[in-house]
Amino acid sequence: MKKELEFSEEAKNLKAGIYLHYKGNEYKVLGVAHHSETLEELVIYQAQYSDFGLWARPLTMFTSTVEVEGKQVPRFAFRTE
Repeated sequence: MKKELEFSEEAKNLKAGIYLHYKGNEYKVLGVAHHSETLEELVIYQAQYSDFGLWARPLTMFTSTVEVEGKQVPRFAFRTE
């Protein structure tokens, strides 16, 4: 029997809910999944505008910061559940 994959503490602590992208759009985090080939942790999230498209982004990138007008800000900031 194959051993079940474990998630990192960062993945376990990522809250499901609405996040604000630093460019202004809202997204709903549905959960974290493993990439089928690389086993990389991916955040699965849905746009809360337009066609409500589904997206996947590496957890490390999702939780990273970006520079805006000389200041480091979260790429995605948690808003509400």
